[in-house]
Amino acid sequence: MDWQTSEDTVPSAPVTEADARLLLGRPPATGAWRDGDPVGERHFAAFGAFRTEGGRELPSYRLAYESWGELSPGRDNAVLLLHALTGDSHVRGPAGPGHATDGWWGDIVGPGAAIDTDRWFVVAPNMLGGCQGSSGPASIAPDGYEWAARFPYLTIRDQVAAQRQLADALGVDVWAAVIGGSMGGMHAMEWAIEMPDRVQRLGVLSAPPTNTADQIALNSVQLDAIRMDPRFQGGEYYDAGDGDGPHRGLALARRMALLNYRSPTELNQRFQRSWQSGVSPLGHGGRFAVESYLDFHGNRFTRRFDANSYIVLVDAMNSHDIGRGRGGVEEALSRVTATSLVVGIDSDRLFPIDGQHRIARALPTSLDADRAAVITSDFGHDGFLIETAEVSRHLRRLLES
Repeated sequence: MDWQTSEDTVPSAPVTEADARLLLGRPPATGAWRDGDPVGERHFAAFGAFRTEGGRELPSYRLAYESWGELSPGRDNAVLLLHALTGDSHVRGPAGPGHATDGWWGDIVGPGAAIDTDRWFVVAPNMLGGCQGSSGPASIAPDGYEWAARFPYLTIRDQVAAQRQLADALGVDVWAAVIGGSMGGMHAMEWAIEMPDRVQRLGVLSAPPTNTADQIALNSVQLDAIRMDPRFQGGEYYDAGDGDGPHRGLALARRMALLNYRSPTELNQRFQRSWQSGVSPLGHGGRFAVESYLDFHGNRFTRRFDANSYIVLVDAMNSHDIGRGRGGVEEALSRVTATSLVVGIDSDRLFPIDGQHRIARALPTSLDADRAAVITSDFGHDGFLIETAEVSRHLRRLLES
């Protein structure tokens, strides 16, 4: 459940005075992209009625996406990139109007890069339920008000069904590759299992075969932190002024999650027991540097995300079980016909490497037989965002297969 944005794809570091100045001013009630905001590099695709697995219906929906490269005349060079929990379609390119951060995989996607946009037509959608242009709780419902807490419960399979509609609209019958990390890896597996004839290559990075009880428990306390914020107001906060939205609860959820995205080794090496300032935290009102780091990133997160959307997406993540209704994990993975790459990080404490090995063992055509490719890193789960040289090396193997 990583944050997959450029602000987090660098090693942890103490918070400077310049960092703190970035957060001057009160946060908005929601950090969602709204109609009327700068479009940036987004494209939009609109669709009709959508029925969820749970039987709820959206009368219409849209997906925001970005693309790079050109679709070949034979329509055989399309690559689908699927982002993680709070990522979006902005895979490459600078921050600017419409985009709060730089692209999250700019070193991996582009001309001459591992995912070479001179060769591949790359498409990255913002998932259904997100808050960066795709339909979600911050979007306007037919009655003229935000969906808010009324937005339907979604599963990973619902989100993939919406992505399938986008593929059809783009004229892509078969993806040359479907690649995703963390929550995006969950989507990628669903693509290859449910629609094996539409996926030639599969790349799964730092994703588990199921969300376990431990992971659901970690998620549940984050969602409670949001709901217990008095300014959450049952999800009806969109008319609140700056500083009056549920930013405290959302920031606390973010701080909890960050502890699972980085490894103890990195946090201990970077911060040790250092103080944030010359004021002692030992009874004199000062703070440890690691506390300030978590607080800064929690507060920064509220300026680019939406609390209701966070709840919808975490609930969708909790639904993840590729074996559900398919005879179990191994039986489900036996359906995959794509040439497959599975990558894990040895220090990942959110989605431990055993899960990636289990996926690799069950895939009929894994590049590394019955073992996942393992990246050694001190950066924990976020290693698949930070260790770009190693990730690039493995993705080149997949795309050249």
